Amino acid sequence: MTNLYAPDVFIKDKVEALAQQLGLELPHLEQWDFIQSAESLDLQAAPGSGKTSLIGLKLALLGQGWTSPTRGICVLSHTNTAKDEITHRLAATPAGRRLLHYPHFIGTIQAFTNTFFALPALRARGIEIQTVDDHAYAAEALRLLERHPKFRKLSTALEYRTNGPTLVAEARYVCDAGKLIATGPDGTPPFGAASESGQQFAALKETLTERGVFRYHDMFAIAEHHVARHPQLALAAAHRFPFVLLDEMQDTSDLQQRLLDQVFGPSSTVVQRVGDVNQRIFADGPDAAQPSSFPLPHAAQLPVSRRFGSKIAALASDLTIHRRQRIDGAGHDGAVALLLFDDDTVAEVVPAFERMAAVTVPRQLLLDNPPRVLGARLTRGSAKAFPQSVSCYVPGFTITPVQATGSLITATRTAQELRQSGDNHAAVTLLWNAIRDVARLACSGVLPTLRRLDRDPTTAGGRARLLLHDLLTSPLDSHVEWAVLTARLLRLLPDLTQSPLKGVARLTDPLAHTPYAAQPALVLEASADADEGVVASVAGSIQSAKGETHAATLILECLERSGKKYDVHEVLGLLSRDQDASKALLTVQRAAQLVFVGATRATHLLAFAAHRTRAEPYVEAMTARGWSVHDIHAL
Repeated sequence: MTNLYAPDVFIKDKVEALAQQLGLELPHLEQWDFIQSAESLDLQAAPGSGKTSLIGLKLALLGQGWTSPTRGICVLSHTNTAKDEITHRLAATPAGRRLLHYPHFIGTIQAFTNTFFALPALRARGIEIQTVDDHAYAAEALRLLERHPKFRKLSTALEYRTNGPTLVAEARYVCDAGKLIATGPDGTPPFGAASESGQQFAALKETLTERGVFRYHDMFAIAEHHVARHPQLALAAAHRFPFVLLDEMQDTSDLQQRLLDQVFGPSSTVVQRVGDVNQRIFADGPDAAQPSSFPLPHAAQLPVSRRFGSKIAALASDLTIHRRQRIDGAGHDGAVALLLFDDDTVAEVVPAFERMAAVTVPRQLLLDNPPRVLGARLTRGSAKAFPQSVSCYVPGFTITPVQATGSLITATRTAQELRQSGDNHAAVTLLWNAIRDVARLACSGVLPTLRRLDRDPTTAGGRARLLLHDLLTSPLDSHVEWAVLTARLLRLLPDLTQSPLKGVARLTDPLAHTPYAAQPALVLEASADADEGVVASVAGSIQSAKGETHAATLILECLERSGKKYDVHEVLGLLSRDQDASKALLTVQRAAQLVFVGATRATHLLAFAAHRTRAEPYVEAMTARGWSVHDIHAL
């Protein structure tokens, strides 16, 4: 690959010059090894190791010395958010900006698959895509099953299956031995291929294909099938992109990786995969995509974090679930504290943390980056246990969508956080109330209550439930995906309200897509006099803080989603026993992984709040780790 770029592109002087221009320091050998590597590799990067900065620097160096006008660099990520971050960093230098144009490609794995394989395969058949959306597909498939006479045999056969509607609603293509096969959600055909029901099942899937209606999974299967039938396409893609960089690899599924391996695996293409497998959130449900094999056993590492010091690094190292990694803290030698509260002092936890932050962290840092209060749950569920969520610690804490541009997407993102923290009821209620606001602007009718929505996917109520589910589970980082969701909502409202649309023009702002960076934070009211140097906290879920850096972070003990255990309590027990976190019970692993994500945000102060009765058995062990233990009353 050296003939594609200048041979001196990675020499020390050029690396140092561009790093200085970008404001980066490279004090560690592992950073230089990654920057100067021209071979395929996996890189397991610890939180705060500067992974994204190094990727930007390496790509800019390659752009600086790239010489081929027809062969380029392919940069793939899991989400549009990660892709946009890389694009933003490349745009900072003239060399980086060269990579934003042909022959290079920067995008998501889904976009790459569609652009180079799936869409050409469908266009060759004269098929124009109408939608790529799981729940839009489900609604169309069930409607076709019910209304078209050619599928009556299939409809009758499905009546004898407890999961009959699901088999059709979630039917998908798989590429097996070079053939495209229609299967149920488990990846196997529900009927024999020669049976009449089996033939109609395949015919229904083919009818939807001809109409341009697909599931996300279908596009990868279609791409894989196209490559199997035309292997020269894989060779052409590998020739076009001799260097491939995959970011956020921990979020890449086995399905996606299999296609990438078929395209780039057998060739001489250099493939470098970068991510942190320990920040991979557990997937829910039997249909969840399985994670890829990243990182391989011989993966390189970036074990040095410049975000935090040795105490937080030691804690983070003991909570690595998916791959054990000893993280070295090269940042500020911050403090780790355990705050003990009782039943009657729950509301004093956050004010005490804010006072501690005011004493521990330089004031200007707090003003620039206010203290963060994180919990696995934002609001209470149906359990009687107390406290169980952020709202239990902060009296009057509520989550309300901002009634401004993009108000529906703001509510949807907040609802997704609630769902991820285990509070499904609050998530659905919040989202449905936001949809009711949209309905008031668009129609003169009134939406039914959630309890009155039936579950038949062929009715308006059933379609509403499908839309709610899709809003709560779909990625919201692309305006195209958001436009598909809002279009479905507008088609649904007249049927739900029994009233025609009339105020569509007024919905431009409420239905607008806004990037994640523009979302407002949930700021708590100041809990102390500003003259004392106390800065009010910003609250949110641990899940939403992924990728952030905080001067001071408080992790509140919350009820684990099973409703039987407390997350911080379980982690304290894990740490006190010096147990391998990867060998703990699954519920403990889930708690540990969430705490890992939250705990690796802080630079100066990391605090945990735990009930005295649960935490006292572990006080001695935590003190031995160098933590400070405080009674809420004494702060």
